[in-house]
Amino acid sequence: MAAALLCATALGAPATAGVTDRIRDGFVKQRGREAKAAPLARYISEDGRVFTLDRTQPVPMLKFEDSPEVWVLLPSPAPRGDVIYKNDLGEPVLRATRLGGYTLFTDDRPNGQAVSLAGGGAPLRLAALSPQAVFERLAQSSVRASRAARRPMLFEAEATPASSALIADAAVVTAVAIIRLSQRADGRRFLGRFSRVRFEEGKKAGASLKDGVLRIVVAPRQGLAGRPSSDKILKVALER
Repeated sequence: MAAALLCATALGAPATAGVTDRIRDGFVKQRGREAKAAPLARYISEDGRVFTLDRTQPVPMLKFEDSPEVWVLLPSPAPRGDVIYKNDLGEPVLRATRLGGYTLFTDDRPNGQAVSLAGGGAPLRLAALSPQAVFERLAQSSVRASRAARRPMLFEAEATPASSALIADAAVVTAVAIIRLSQRADGRRFLGRFSRVRFEEGKKAGASLKDGVLRIVVAPRQGLAGRPSSDKILKVALER
């Protein structure tokens, strides 16, 4: 590089510009290769939100450091060789460019914001829990939801050893959804439609609301992808 710059100086400014362009292009390509070669890493957005992106599993996952929820991402092709990662409602969460850059979409920044690499990350896995730990997770989530709703929110579950850890995680996500609902201007009205949350095992993840009961179905064979996101639960709670 030093020799090339000395040669460019001798030949004049146009050559210097050409060398500089080649150096810059090489740097950009190298950074792109580094990003594409990092299936597990932490990133920081323009507004300072830090998240972990885990692409080491069959289903990509994302988790913000300021939230307990793990988002399951569904990749779909986009123009110019890009990939758009969507949530379980089909809404864009992340866009990956062909060179390895990312754009993050949030409620506050629906048009997207650039993110930069912040370092390595820990894998996003569904942790095994003892029956006591599952019970405690359900109780804690019920308390958080009750505080947000300002009235009792009973969390009950029909769990098996295969579904218990996933139901515990679904309880955390459901509490997040209820807290988000309580923060809406019209949230109290919708929170008044139910006072119980029932977690069940099934073949397909889902959420429904009927007769004052919010029903959450988990599918253990799908891992973390086998439970609805807080966005999906929120949508069900807001349906008229």
